[in-house]
Amino acid sequence: MSPPRSASGPAAGKHAGSPSRASASPQGLSDVTAQPPQAGAAGGPAQPDPRRPLDADSTVGRRCGLIAIVGRPNVGKSTLLNALVGQKVSITSRKAQTTRHRITGIRTLGATQFVFVDTPGFQMKHGTALHRTLNRTVLSSLSDVDAVLFVVEAGRFGLDDAKVLALLPPDKPALLVANKLDAVKRRNDMLPWLKGMQERHAFAEFVPMSARSEADVQRLFEILAPHLPEAPWLHEADALTDRNDRFLASEIVREKLFRLTGDELPYSCTVMIDKFEEEGALRRIAATIVVERDAHKGMVVGAGGERLKRIGSEARQDLEHLLGAKVFLELWVKVRSGWADDEAHLRSFGYE
Repeated sequence: MSPPRSASGPAAGKHAGSPSRASASPQGLSDVTAQPPQAGAAGGPAQPDPRRPLDADSTVGRRCGLIAIVGRPNVGKSTLLNALVGQKVSITSRKAQTTRHRITGIRTLGATQFVFVDTPGFQMKHGTALHRTLNRTVLSSLSDVDAVLFVVEAGRFGLDDAKVLALLPPDKPALLVANKLDAVKRRNDMLPWLKGMQERHAFAEFVPMSARSEADVQRLFEILAPHLPEAPWLHEADALTDRNDRFLASEIVREKLFRLTGDELPYSCTVMIDKFEEEGALRRIAATIVVERDAHKGMVVGAGGERLKRIGSEARQDLEHLLGAKVFLELWVKVRSGWADDEAHLRSFGYE
């Protein structure tokens, strides 16, 4: 018997532009423009094109650094990354442990290129190969960055936060990002809380903020920039992520899977892209949702296949916006018992 599937065809109407271009920037910091260089006055030499790869002689005044975004699961790390980049590059969900891969988001503002690394939330349970793989991703990300954004919920600090804090490298500047400030009802309580956080770790900066506030995101950029080294840029000025469209498609489907199944579906499910074809302005994508049990398969498919159809429809709409093209999306559901505790399966599904 064939596995259940859902096909979602292209929708009419306008589509957003390609994600390969940077969008509007926070007030006070300007994105590097993508305008071609102009020739100098009186036939002089053309000004250098900031989009071109830089050599050692063209790094004066430019900064570039890798910044790890770390914290316990579900503190808003992916939401923060998307706000910093100006576009969705990492999926979000109320379900904890949504991010599973090292996601790189890039933003170039003025002479500074920020390369953000969104990591999985550090797993407190180490029972499966998946949990161990996610923790290796967190630790490897911390080993080669220039700065760290340690994200917590404003006014809260628990045992899980403390375990992540203990992992921070002592030789890298760490900025405390007290996220979800908009949810704090008594702002006066923040001062003693911040003082207590200062005693826990020698943070370079304290940034109470909401990732949903453009003004707060702008302020974070301004605070973070001086902590990055003078160095050549690692990416083109208009780059937003180092992940390809195929990977982003799998993440969008997984986001809709988590959002539409809620707490019904266990954490052990993933998405594989079987086909990603470009035909002019059309993208044909086939994906398989992998679950561990037949009962989980029923949760994904839903009564009469309605839940699977909705997952496909919402994922297609987001993909059309992200890719700037019409999308035909086909979804399948398959059972792979024990995949989350099988190293070979994890590697085949793209886990590092």
